[in-house]
Amino acid sequence: VCLAHRFEDPWQPYGAGDVSLREVLRHVGLAFRYFKWWYKKTCTEKKYAFIDLLRPVPLQQIYGCPLGGIGGGTITRSWRGEFCRWQLNPGIYHYEMVIANQFTVCLRCKGQTVYQQVLSVERPNTLQGWNWGYCGRYAFYHALYPRAWTVYELPGQNVVLTCRQVSPVIPHDYKDSSLPVGVFIWEVENGRDEDVDVSIMFSLQNGTGTKEDRSGGHWNEPFSFEKEGERVAGVLLHHCTRVNPCTFAISAREKAGTEVTHFTAFNPAGSGREVWQDLLQDGRLDSPTGKSNLTEEEEVTAAAVCASCRVPARGHRTLELALAWDMPSVCFGSKEKLHVRRYTRFFGSGGDAAPALSHHALTHYEEWERKIEEWQKPVLENSQLPSWYKSALFNELYFVTDGGTIWVELPPDCCAEDLHGPAGAGFSHLLPVLREYGRFAYLEGQEYRMYNTYDVHFYASFALVMLWPKLQISLQYDIAATVMKEDVHLQQYLMFGQTAQVKLKNVVPHDVGDPDDEPWQRVNAYLIHNTANWKDLNLKFVLQVYRDYYLTRNSLYLQDMWPVCQVVMESELQFDMDNDGLIENSGFADQTYDAWVVNGPSAYCGGLWLAAVCMMCKMAEVLGDAEIQQKYMDILSKGKEAFERMLWNGKYYNYDSSGSDTSSSIMSDQCAGQWFLGACALDQGEFEVFPKSHVVSALKTIFEKNVMSFAGGTMGAVNGMTPDGVPDTSSVQSNEVWIGVVYALAATMIQEGLVEEGFRTAEGCYRMVWERLGMAFQTPEAYREKKVYHSLAYMRPLSIWSMQLALERRAGRAPARPPQVPIHP
Repeated sequence: VCLAHRFEDPWQPYGAGDVSLREVLRHVGLAFRYFKWWYKKTCTEKKYAFIDLLRPVPLQQIYGCPLGGIGGGTITRSWRGEFCRWQLNPGIYHYEMVIANQFTVCLRCKGQTVYQQVLSVERPNTLQGWNWGYCGRYAFYHALYPRAWTVYELPGQNVVLTCRQVSPVIPHDYKDSSLPVGVFIWEVENGRDEDVDVSIMFSLQNGTGTKEDRSGGHWNEPFSFEKEGERVAGVLLHHCTRVNPCTFAISAREKAGTEVTHFTAFNPAGSGREVWQDLLQDGRLDSPTGKSNLTEEEEVTAAAVCASCRVPARGHRTLELALAWDMPSVCFGSKEKLHVRRYTRFFGSGGDAAPALSHHALTHYEEWERKIEEWQKPVLENSQLPSWYKSALFNELYFVTDGGTIWVELPPDCCAEDLHGPAGAGFSHLLPVLREYGRFAYLEGQEYRMYNTYDVHFYASFALVMLWPKLQISLQYDIAATVMKEDVHLQQYLMFGQTAQVKLKNVVPHDVGDPDDEPWQRVNAYLIHNTANWKDLNLKFVLQVYRDYYLTRNSLYLQDMWPVCQVVMESELQFDMDNDGLIENSGFADQTYDAWVVNGPSAYCGGLWLAAVCMMCKMAEVLGDAEIQQKYMDILSKGKEAFERMLWNGKYYNYDSSGSDTSSSIMSDQCAGQWFLGACALDQGEFEVFPKSHVVSALKTIFEKNVMSFAGGTMGAVNGMTPDGVPDTSSVQSNEVWIGVVYALAATMIQEGLVEEGFRTAEGCYRMVWERLGMAFQTPEAYREKKVYHSLAYMRPLSIWSMQLALERRAGRAPARPPQVPIHP
């Protein structure tokens, strides 16, 4: 994308004006209860609302590739180069563009500065002593997560700069992938017939652009760090907040022919002339020794580091700079517990790791890139795959790090009971797994602040199990232990106003908590419905357990999860009221489509149920549990017959069997159970649950109606479509497109041999989000034909990795299974 690019007018977040009168009347009580709760939460308690429907984050069409590994916080740069989205306190986002955070180039020939420019198209009203307003037409940005490239032509200079941004996000790596660092490799090409001295200056404000930057007590100091003959130098910016203090480090690598200089402290709210003139004078910074003074209240401070080298005529040189941040111990909003981040296992938790992190990043990034290229190469070089898919597959992975993600270590003296009470003791490998791989959580969305929202993680989990399977296993252990616990506190639920227990025993939680509270300890932050009565959560646990086992062959995990699968399936059996082997929905929105009412046996929940019953049979067979196997074989044979009889209409499966006006809606997600069965090779022979001809007919109907008859086939699949080809408007969700559901649907099509249809379906979503709407690195949960969207930066689109699994399976390549290494406590 050219830095001068303009996207079409931004779409608006879904608001009250987009709700039909019928929906308004139906949800008057919910609106009243929500507003009352919202006011108490935000105005009285001064906390964040877990979903803030009254203050959605406005769409900014600016985001590029985030910096940082998994679970140590993220800093996002815009595709124009600004530092503009911050998530250092776990799960809490700030959207400030910090204008002092810039790269500046200085060119000198024959001892004279001939060109000095901030590489930014902005023209701010601070730092007016700097030369702003770089012409965006001369630069281009390209991202392929976790890397990004910006190519700058310097007008009239015959010099081209390429900045390559690299973060350590490496599949099957559980060390460097946790590091809070980003590296900037500047390639300089000199097209002149004379040598040029080139300097790249990296300036950074102490803080994240919030009022905390002005709270006083912050300070900077220069540092150098040498190890194994490699030396890096730069400035540490100590951000001394009361809660979650942090040290930033900007640095550059010293090597033969490269000089590193610095400017310890300047005022980013002033003109900045002292730094600019210092660089202009000789292409170097003064490099004062000693610490800066502590900032006063209302005062901000910034620092700069500069790397310089001589580039020969017609030659090429490289300058390497890095940003690291060290916030080793963090509290969530409740401030009850201190959690230690994963990377401290390797770099210590004393708050003094920034120099070592910087050194490690600058001396290991080449190895990271080699591994990243090795991983991405088979996809990128596959000429059968469309280029948009290659972009979508890797770029949607941003959410693994930038989903408010937290990855923490267990305390050294911790036992299973400390984590999960008596429930924790029932898992022989819970402690070894969490000790070895830590605890992992990511948000449902940057605006939907609940960790590990399980009905949505069901879709997204393919990315984890394929790339970081140990994190998926760790997450599953936490969920499994939570299943066995209860929370007897009472809670009012906002949809109907009823009061019920926060968490019932023997059911899967909706989420593991709110980052503004105390996740893992207090679960189910979601207050709209009482999810103990949801029909999909328990099933999604069983489906993930077998899928994880199938892809990892981790039999210890399967053994530990088996009793939990039995318990949650027993809980689920209560929803089969008439004992026909098929569960019934209860006449409210009792599943992931939490505003779309469903009544009686349904395609979505009924299909998930039969898939879970099938997997119970398979797991019982693997574990040699003949009694349980027989029990579920009997249920499966009854349930299959009931499902076909009550829902199959000759072309597709009806939305539900209630006989209502919208019963015969074509739901794009009706084959979700088949999707998981196909991913585990349980979709044929003795394990065929849904007749192959019915599945293919349903998918072709969805393609014809929900995809091609909606918005000219350019927007993906609408959730619900009436048989006569008009979107189903019976709920606020039935006429939306859910991007993560579309990717899952495309994967199902590919599994069933409808490869072209699968790609065509998913392509609509990619082109809408990434090309038309400027929503790169903030893929929303949903959009509508009528130019509204909701919930930016959402978890579910990680389901695109199930498309890759389906393609690998079709190509006859079993998914990569790393060797099973025994885990010792």
